[in-house]
Amino acid sequence: MNTAGRRAVVTGAAGFIGSHLCERLVADGWRVTGIDCFTDYYSRLDKESNLAGLLAEPGFDFIDRDLADDGWQSSLAGATAVFHLAAQAGVRGSFGDSFVQYARDNMVATQRVFETAGSAGAGRVVWASSSSVYGDAEAHPCVEATTPTLPRSPYGVTKRACEDLAHIYRNRGLAITGLRYFTVFGPRQRPDMAIRRICDALDSGGTFQLFGDGRQSRDFTYVTDAVDATVRAALADSPAEVYNIGGGEEATLARVISTLEKVAGSRLTLDRRPAQRGDVRRTSADVTLARRTLGWSSQVPLDMGLAAQLAWVRGRRPAAEVVA
Repeated sequence: MNTAGRRAVVTGAAGFIGSHLCERLVADGWRVTGIDCFTDYYSRLDKESNLAGLLAEPGFDFIDRDLADDGWQSSLAGATAVFHLAAQAGVRGSFGDSFVQYARDNMVATQRVFETAGSAGAGRVVWASSSSVYGDAEAHPCVEATTPTLPRSPYGVTKRACEDLAHIYRNRGLAITGLRYFTVFGPRQRPDMAIRRICDALDSGGTFQLFGDGRQSRDFTYVTDAVDATVRAALADSPAEVYNIGGGEEATLARVISTLEKVAGSRLTLDRRPAQRGDVRRTSADVTLARRTLGWSSQVPLDMGLAAQLAWVRGRRPAAEVVA
C-alpha cells in the first residue's frame, strides 16, 4: 500500500511496542513523530536503546514530553494517524498508593490525547487497550461484543475507563479504534514481564520468581504481529471500535519455561512464590473480527518468538562477558 505523504504520531515511542511500531512505520514510508517522557518504571537507558536506530532516520523526529503536561499538542495537527501507546503499565504495581500515577498516566493523559486529536484534525486514533479489561472471564475465548469486561486490577480499571472515554469521543465524530493486546512479547519486552525475566535468568544463571503454580495460561502475541494489527487498524476503511489482538496460541507459563529451557540448553532455577493479586488465571482471544475486517492474523509461532526473544537478551550482554 502506498503510504507516501502519511504522517503519524506515536506516543510511548520509546517503549517496547511503540519503538517497534515506529520502525515499521518509518520502513513503510511514513513520516513519524515519537513522543515519550521516559517515566522511571524501568531504566531510561533501556528506552533510549529502543530509540537508537530511529534517531538516525530522516523520517523520524522525537519529542520528550509528558502527555499530562503541555508542549506536544501541536504535533498532532493534521496527522494521518495518532497511535496512542503511552501508559503506566503493570498489573501488580497498580495497587496501593501508586494508583495515583496510573490514573494520571492512563486516564488523564489518554483523555488529553483524544481531546487534542479531535481538535487538531487528526485523521484517526488507534490506541492500546489491554486484555486486562476482561479479568477472569467465565468463558473462552473472549469476544469483543459479548464477553463482559470485569477487570481484576486497578490497571485494568484504567484501561476499561479509557475504553469508555474512547466511546464518548467516537460518538463525537473522532475516528478511533482500541486494541486489546493479549500478552505481547519479543525483543525489547519490559524487564518486569515474565518472559523477559525467564530469559534474563537463563542467560545469567540467575533465579526466576514464579508466581503461582505455572499452570496459568496466556494468549501470547509476538510484537511484530501486534504492530501489524496496529498499522492495519489505522489504514482500514471502517475499523471497529475495539479489537482483540491475540497470537492464537494459548500456553501455560510452565510450557513457556520448558520451551525456553530447551532453546537455552540449560535448566531454570525457580523461586516459587504465591500468586499475586490482580493476576488472572487464563486469557484467550477470539480474533475473528480482526481477521474479517482488518485482514489480520498472527504470523509468528510461540516457539519461534520465544527463541527470538532469548537471542535478543543474549545479544545484549557486553562482548567481554560473552568471551569470558
